[in-house]
Amino acid sequence: MTTRIDTRFADLKSQGRAAFVTYVMAGDPDPATSLEIVKALPKSGADVIELGIPFTDPMADGPSIQAAGLRALKVGMTLKKTLELVRDFRKGDNVTPLVLMGYYNPIYIYGVDKFLADAKTSGVDGLIIVDLPPEEDDELCIPALKAGLNFIRLATPTTDDKRLPAVLANTSGFVYYVSIAGITGAAAADANVVGEAVARIKRHTRLPICVGFGIRTPEAARAIAEKADGSVVGTALVDALKNSLDAEGRATAKTVNAVAELTAALAQGVKGAQQAAE
Repeated sequence: MTTRIDTRFADLKSQGRAAFVTYVMAGDPDPATSLEIVKALPKSGADVIELGIPFTDPMADGPSIQAAGLRALKVGMTLKKTLELVRDFRKGDNVTPLVLMGYYNPIYIYGVDKFLADAKTSGVDGLIIVDLPPEEDDELCIPALKAGLNFIRLATPTTDDKRLPAVLANTSGFVYYVSIAGITGAAAADANVVGEAVARIKRHTRLPICVGFGIRTPEAARAIAEKADGSVVGTALVDALKNSLDAEGRATAKTVNAVAELTAALAQGVKGAQQAAE
């Protein structure tokens, strides 16, 4: 089985450059604007899209992404509507890898088998479910792999060499390395520390390693892209969206462009890493 994620990373590897991975919350600030934002991401330079599943109790998310989830829930966004958004996106883009990122509870309520079938037919390529450890692989990870979806696992600064094999055992697509110990948007990533961590993880896996949490600027994205197989940016894009909203939290004429312009600047940073490495 070769997924869009596998194909994209193989293509980027042949080009000698890292991936730029973007994260936005599904349904933020409303379903129609959210779809336009997701459509704009690949055109602005995103190589992979992570789409957040709105959830009421997001324990790993910082204030910005928590607020984005609440905005989406307030306008009625659900897991079913998130899959509809993916289906609508796929009408115009059948190549950009799209990963759903979130928590297990909405999937459990939806029903695992039904969710996996619907996710696959909608055009989802992979899952990042942050609150399911390897010990729970039978819950969702193994069924997802059987359904043809990548299951992407998080590794963190506290994931030592003894724990890594368990974390990597059923991981596919790529490994998401969390650059800081804490919530999203809480601190800046240190490229040198990240480089050492990536090198350590690479001794255990041949999968691409993408680094997220704490990357907000084109310069930071470039520095990480010189050390890893991909830079992931979420909070900065979510903040750009939030700052474009009106006083009532509704989308304005600036909203889609605010996210697209920052995406383009960050993408240039990541692509600049290739030149630095040559």
